[in-house]
Amino acid sequence: MASVSKSDDLFERAVLGVVSRVSGRTVAGLTLLLYPGVGLILPLALHWSVTALVAANVLGAVYAAVVSMGWLFIQVVARDRRHLIEWTTNLRLLSAEEFEWLVGELFRREGWKVEETGRQESPDGNIDLDLVRAGERKVVQCKRWGSWLVGVDEVRGFAGTLLREGLPGSAGIFVTLSDFTKPARSEARATGIALVDNRDLNDRIEKARRAEPCPVCQAAMVFDRSARGWWLRCIAPGCSGKRDLSGDPGRAVEFLTRPR
Repeated sequence: MASVSKSDDLFERAVLGVVSRVSGRTVAGLTLLLYPGVGLILPLALHWSVTALVAANVLGAVYAAVVSMGWLFIQVVARDRRHLIEWTTNLRLLSAEEFEWLVGELFRREGWKVEETGRQESPDGNIDLDLVRAGERKVVQCKRWGSWLVGVDEVRGFAGTLLREGLPGSAGIFVTLSDFTKPARSEARATGIALVDNRDLNDRIEKARRAEPCPVCQAAMVFDRSARGWWLRCIAPGCSGKRDLSGDPGRAVEFLTRPR
């Protein structure tokens, strides 16, 4: 049973790994290749037996569905990750995985191509995010620690990871929700690792936050109030797009308390 579960997990990761790196057109082409291509046209062209034809048809349909659903899942996850920066009012409520997603989206908005490599259920080699921009590579380690300070041992361990990857210390970025001890900061300065603590992270998030896009026309929306409560209202002429914030009071409070 364990070997079957491991095989299923590897298959799932392989499918998600492929569909996360290709366009929707490529996924559509792959789906057509699997079914009706491999599942119907190929068996008929080669005059396979009825049994083989049925088997190929079923497998083609199943794999085509898996690829399509995998791509849709990736799109939904990507959408939710993009909204984390706009919708998150308290970073401490995020799980470790969600915290990595938020940090990844932050770097995307700063112009980096981001690959999430962190694994919550298995060792990730101290690399949670792999960044590339203009031929430059950096790696990021995220620690969603709310109270504990990141110590010198964690920074040294990350420095060892950079050495293993053949990267200089300046290619490392250590992000935490808390802060770093003085020895950790000294070690980071000596190795060239960039440190991002809670205050730095929140400042960068504020700079990266975008105006809420209208669900109808994608133009910016503004915060407004009506007799029915607080809303986000589209500013595009003739567009009636809006979002009711009655179900998201934290977002409304954030707009009310944000410095002008």
